[in-house]
Amino acid sequence: MTTISAQDLQHPRSRSAFRLVRGLVSGYLGLSVLTLVAIFLWRDNKTMVTDSVWVRATIVVASALLTLSLTVRASRGSPGAFRRLRIVSGVMLVAIVVIVALPGAFPVWLRIEQGVCGLALLGVVLIINGRHLRSLFAGAGRA
Repeated sequence: MTTISAQDLQHPRSRSAFRLVRGLVSGYLGLSVLTLVAIFLWRDNKTMVTDSVWVRATIVVASALLTLSLTVRASRGSPGAFRRLRIVSGVMLVAIVVIVALPGAFPVWLRIEQGVCGLALLGVVLIINGRHLRSLFAGAGRA
């Protein structure tokens, strides 16, 4: 697969879309890291921090790092990174919806935090699956 031309990547709509995606993903990562720090600080409070909270927060930070890496690579024209970004952001969005919807699986504070992360990922999913970026990457492979 080839990369996208610099001219197409520099188009104002492309730059704007990737700038917004990078901002949303950075917010998702920042909130996820802050949540992991809060979990560490509250680690002795067993009603606020359970084993499942530790596992979930660690997975979310790892996925946010992956999502940021894919965003950067896609914004540089990698069709493979763009395709993986679409998949990862969609899967994580669905996982977050399930986490928020399941009663009693996680403390309310984590479900609220996950809801905010989900809103950021919803924005990412809408932008990267929008007409402009999909058409930009369609000529370079399966987008």
